[in-house]
Amino acid sequence: MSVQAEEEQVASVTRAAGGQAAVSAPDAAIGHALGKLDTAWLRDEYVNQGSFLYLSEFLPPDATQRLIDAANALMPEVNRNFIPGHKAGGSVSRHTIDRLQPYIAELYRSPKLVAWLEKVTGDRLQLSPEDDPHAYALYYYTRAGDHIGWHYDTSYYDGRRYTVLLGVIDESSCILDYELHTRDASKPDEPGAVQYPPGALVLFDGDKLRHRVTPSREGEVRVSITFEYVTNPNMRPWRRFISNMKDAIAYFGFRQVFRKALQSVRAGGGKAGGSV
Repeated sequence: MSVQAEEEQVASVTRAAGGQAAVSAPDAAIGHALGKLDTAWLRDEYVNQGSFLYLSEFLPPDATQRLIDAANALMPEVNRNFIPGHKAGGSVSRHTIDRLQPYIAELYRSPKLVAWLEKVTGDRLQLSPEDDPHAYALYYYTRAGDHIGWHYDTSYYDGRRYTVLLGVIDESSCILDYELHTRDASKPDEPGAVQYPPGALVLFDGDKLRHRVTPSREGEVRVSITFEYVTNPNMRPWRRFISNMKDAIAYFGFRQVFRKALQSVRAGGGKAGGSV
């Protein structure tokens, strides 16, 4: 769904309420967060850093606490995965979130959030298709050695895909290491690292930022959430197959991925994979 469609949906709810403002709690939280930001300056920072932006404080405390509560409630739903030499950890997909913790989905769809992301990125953004388990997902590092190696959040869509990371729980020593400008031959690679706390935000173009998360230690817990937005929701069949396999093996399990994928084939949808 496009931002325009989202705004029309909000307007219809407002009209149904007799013309009174009917802004959702998540959208109100985003409005509060954006009121403190200099978006024009952040746009310049994003561009200068090669499509990357980090804010140590973004979500207000009440919204952050709701995400923490949701992450704790979804612990029994975590699908553990392990790929030798590359990653170990757990994931909860948007399909489970939709069923059990819809607040996260509402936050993802916030028209104010998407409109702000458009201003920062300079792109017209759309929500990821309904069959995409990475559209919004939680990632859990709860065992010693949980990590993900160097990678890009490769887009299998016909357009660009943007990743938003939100800090949820960070009782760990894990670090998000990254390298800027790796796809720009005119600039030298620029390394960086952040340990983003609850409520923090990281925004980047998935195909431009090389990044990893360092291993957790015994007794540590780290949970982050990702939101994925696209410029074109179409995906070619062979890319869809690769994406489905990646999601099934590395993130959410075959049962969930391919049950949803079969529904998508009937509906003509598509999706992508990979995040932290």
